[in-house]
Amino acid sequence: MAARTFQFVSNYPVLCLSHKCFSSTATRLPTVYEIREKIKSIVSASQTWRPDVKRSVAGMDTPIVQSDLPQRTMQDSYSEAVIPLSDPLIREKYINQFSNLRIGRLLEDLDTMGVMISYKHNMPDPGQETSPLTIVTALVDRLDLHTKIVGVEHDLKLTGNVTWVGTSSIEVAMSVKMLKDGSEEEIVSTTFVNVARDSGNSRAGICHPLKATTPLEESIISEGEQKKLLRQQRTRDSLLKNAPTAEERELVHSIFVDTLDPGVSSFSVRRMPPNSVWMESTKLKNALLCFPQERNIHNKIFGGYLMRQATEIAYTNAVLFCRGRVFIRAIGNIQFKKPVEIGSVIFYSSEVAFTEDKFLQIRVHTEVEDVKSGKRDTTNVFHFTIESDSALPRVIPKSYGESMLYLAGRRQFLNFRSRNEDL
Repeated sequence: MAARTFQFVSNYPVLCLSHKCFSSTATRLPTVYEIREKIKSIVSASQTWRPDVKRSVAGMDTPIVQSDLPQRTMQDSYSEAVIPLSDPLIREKYINQFSNLRIGRLLEDLDTMGVMISYKHNMPDPGQETSPLTIVTALVDRLDLHTKIVGVEHDLKLTGNVTWVGTSSIEVAMSVKMLKDGSEEEIVSTTFVNVARDSGNSRAGICHPLKATTPLEESIISEGEQKKLLRQQRTRDSLLKNAPTAEERELVHSIFVDTLDPGVSSFSVRRMPPNSVWMESTKLKNALLCFPQERNIHNKIFGGYLMRQATEIAYTNAVLFCRGRVFIRAIGNIQFKKPVEIGSVIFYSSEVAFTEDKFLQIRVHTEVEDVKSGKRDTTNVFHFTIESDSALPRVIPKSYGESMLYLAGRRQFLNFRSRNEDL
């Protein structure tokens, strides 16, 4: 790829994830499944679900001043784990209809890895086995796939470390590499941002500050600060808050005029231009009841599960739209706005928001409904950049609301293009 990939520290020795469970001299890496079990022990989570069970927080007071906490380095949080796809029983859970990797499954594992790295950065001392913090995923800044086709015949190695720390937020950069013939090929790079709460989940938790030990690490931390500012700017520029730019307004008007029937002097008579589809015809929806099986260690629905379901409805929508093979190339700006309770219903709504050449942008909007009150809230909005084997028809919005979805999808695609000029 021509664009700069995410930077994270990758030349450190593997540090033990637990002094009791994983030795720093071990000959094998822990699997993501072992890491999930380790996180449960770090937060003293119950192994079985009961509605009235809460985390035990006795003797786990958290600091309220960041300066009271010792600084940590990137090396302190650096971690590695493996997804053992060479095991046929494991492989079947990760395979799609083309015998390639299911990206939704990988997102679940990256979510687990990011939380583990965040806990590792914030462990009170090397000998302590439990954490006073509650750490959850706040957003996926972006995820890039560096190859269209990802096979499942070889193990995958997940690596990453903390790259920036605020008061209660933690940025984690991660990479996924395929272990093949004694070499490591990077296939995915991503940045997650997690947030810390206190042990009782009643207020923001305080994270250990991060210090640089090399000029490279100083630049990585500075880049993390810049990405935080860019996220804030992106929120301020959202089409939910601000009108489109002059260029975007002209584009929407041009699309509208292109759909008018030149033989009828009316704004109400619309026609579909050649090689086009109405956006409303690309919608695909799903609804799921949230069962305890998909809970996280805090008895909420696991964020990785929510991401997997959204990814797979987007992938399904792309397959139906393209009528052929498709490849997820990037996922951008996933924000977790609200935790999802067990017993609630999740509604997924997706549509093709924008197309250009062989690429399409799919937006997935996720709402959760409390079945007792009937109240609905947005929990996530996902943006997927997907590539097809052949050129695609143009997606045409009809309403003003669809036009805003079109412009938001176009912004996501232009951002993707700017990072991948060789595609």
